[in-house]
Order: sequence, then structure tokens, then C-alpha cells
Amino acid sequence: MLSKVKAMGKIQEDDKLYSFLKIFVDHHTRRSFKRFHVIGKENIPKDGACVFGCNHCNTLMDALVLLAASRPKKVFIARGDIFKNPMTAKILKWMKILPIFRIRDGIGAVRDKNGDTIDQAVDVIHDEVPLYLFPEAAHRTKHSLRQLSKGIFHIALEANKQFGQEKPIYIMPVGLEYGDYFRFRSTILVNYGKPINVTEYVKEHEGETEAMIINDLKTILTERMAELITYIPDDENYDAIWEMTKIRAGLLPLTQKMQLARNKRIIANILKFREKEPDKANTLFEKVNEFMNHRKAEGISVLSVALRTPFWRTLWKTLMVLLGLPFFIVAAVVSCPIWIVASFILKNLKDQAFRNTVNVCVELIMHPLVMATGVTLLFCLVPWKLAILGSIFIYFSYVYYFDYSEYVRLWTSDLRWTFNKKLRKEFKEIGLFNRRKR
Repeated sequence: MLSKVKAMGKIQEDDKLYSFLKIFVDHHTRRSFKRFHVIGKENIPKDGACVFGCNHCNTLMDALVLLAASRPKKVFIARGDIFKNPMTAKILKWMKILPIFRIRDGIGAVRDKNGDTIDQAVDVIHDEVPLYLFPEAAHRTKHSLRQLSKGIFHIALEANKQFGQEKPIYIMPVGLEYGDYFRFRSTILVNYGKPINVTEYVKEHEGETEAMIINDLKTILTERMAELITYIPDDENYDAIWEMTKIRAGLLPLTQKMQLARNKRIIANILKFREKEPDKANTLFEKVNEFMNHRKAEGISVLSVALRTPFWRTLWKTLMVLLGLPFFIVAAVVSCPIWIVASFILKNLKDQAFRNTVNVCVELIMHPLVMATGVTLLFCLVPWKLAILGSIFIYFSYVYYFDYSEYVRLWTSDLRWTFNKKLRKEFKEIGLFNRRKR
């Protein structure tokens, strides 16, 4: 199998242009978040070959974040239907992306093409190049998990058959925890969990069929992925539980790791309460859902609801808005080519899950053009010292424009919350801040 792949050409081979552009793309990906944090890298085994399984919650952003999480090159596997156009397929291969086909793509595609993909994937693992899959097989902006597909397990088991006697094969669970799925310049936590030693597991379960082993590994990976993210059971109470979690967890600014731990504690307490007192819990969830609908109708952010003293916080934010306004006006003018293009695309966007991806891609393409034009004009028109200062401002102008816009959005939300006595009374009657932990 490995010799066949060598004849086809290895997707994991070094490419100078790819390596150069990866540095550029990684920089802009990290720049698109206020905080970009990676934990758990010490869990990645150094004595074997790994295939990484990650939750899929934010379209192309998930792959960009994983690329930027570490320097080494990576190979991804994506759904096969995007490879239909020959030119697109060639570009995707250059980007080190392999296709995997699903039943919906046709039995013929699954039968005829997935074998080659698995062979290439096994070769990638053999060369100890990180191979990343999204085993949920489709993105969804929710703090939960879809049922995992079998592709990642077929690849791991095939690798184990071919060279498991040389070195162990691991499945590495990865969790992506976004501060917000839809907003540019939010936060991201990349969380590497405890590996699953596939070679060892197969040895310990020699009497089981491959189908049984795959089902067992699927259960283990689902559990370990759920441990790495804010995980809420995907049922009729999801929205209410997440609303309650955001309100209670938003009381203090925390690191992303601490925020994740707090989210998980709050959700565990809510689920325990639901199990212990289901009738009271259902009544509470109904009230929370009703409040959430009223809050959204009034244009109030859930972050505003979490404020204990909204008046004084709003007063402070008003001062900061006034102080930052002159810089915002200049930044808006300087970076207008970027935000005008992004706004036009977002206005016509059908799937809102792509909002973050659109913002990042537009910034990645347009920012260098704005920089080149602005810096050239500055050095032609003003003294070099002023040109250097102006160039620094141009570099940060779009980031400042976006952060200030988000600050104003939350400030206006705080104002609405501060002076909306009816909604604050409704929230007080729910008693989320006064409710004892269960």
C-alpha cells in the first residue's frame, strides 16, 4: 500500500511556497482573535503515529485555527463533494487536503475513491505528519457533538494493520472552544486531550470484530472530545442551559481555560438539578427561554445581563467610548476597503456559520493591499518618522476598528439593559443569581 502511494506522490511532501504562505496565513488567523491559546500539547505522544479527531463547529475557521496552533505542516481530510471540479481538487491537494466521500455522494464514490484516500492517509501517519479529521462530518455551531462517522477509525485501524508492529497508532482527541462562533476577534482555546492507543486496544480485544472495535473506539473518542469543550446534551433544553451558563459564567473575566472549567461546572450543576427535580427544572427552562427571546428582541447581549452593577459599568464604558472615538474615525477611514468588502459579503451570506470565516479571509487578502498602499503614500508624503508611526497605525487599524465597534455594540446593549426595568424585573424573578448551586 505504501509503495503505491509513493508512486502517486506524497501529499505530505515539503513545498516551499506552501511553507511560506502558512506563516502568513497563521499570523492572520491568530490576529483574528483577541486571545489564541493552546493547551494539552504535552499529551501528544512522541513514540508513535497520530491521527487527530476534532470537533467541527465553525466551518473553515476550525482548520485555520488547527493550522495556526503549531508550526509543523498538517494534512486534513475534508468532504469529497468539494473536490468535484478538477481545478479545485488540484488546489485542495496543494493545500494538503484529502477527500473522503460519504454515502450521500454515491456508493460508487465511496467504493472507488475512499480506498485511495485511506492509503494516502495511512502513509501520512506513517511519516508522522499530523493528520486531522473532523469525525462529526459536518459543522454545527453548538456546544455539543454529532454522532461520529467511522472514517477516522478505519484509517487508524488500517495504519495499525500495516505498521502497528513498528510503532503504536494513536487517535488524538482535540477540542475547539470558541468565545463566539460568529464574531470576528473573539477568543479560541485549542485543547489537546488524552490519546487513545489504538494498537494497544486492538491487542486487548483480539476476539472482537472490526465493527465492534470501531463502535468501542467511537464511544471512547466521543467521551474524550466532550471533556475538552463546553458540552451540553443536544436536546430540547439546550438553549436554556446555554443561556443560564453564559449568564452565570460571564460574571468575571477569566482565562479561557478557567472559563471552560467554570462552564463545565455550571452545566454539571444544571444537569444534576434537572435529574433531581425535573418538574422544577422544566419550569425554570421555560422561563429562561421566554426571557432569552425577550432579551434578543430588545437587542440586549447576554453579557450585559451578567452585570451586577450595570449603571456604573455603563458609565465607565461611556467614557471609554468618547475617548476612543477620534481614533476609531481615523481607523474606519484607513481600513474602509476591508470592512466595506466584508460587510457586502456578509450581507448576502446565507449560512451565518461562515461569518467568522468570511471576516478572516477578507482581512487576509485585503489587509496586505491596504498596508502596501498606505505605507507607500506615507513615505512619499510625510517625514520618515511620521511615516513609521502611520504605518504602525495602519497595521492595527482594522483590528482597532473591529474591537471598538464590538465595544460600542456591548455599550449600547448595556445602556438598553440598564434602563429596561421591565426586562430586569423579569430576570430578577427567574432568580438565576440567587439560585443555590445544586
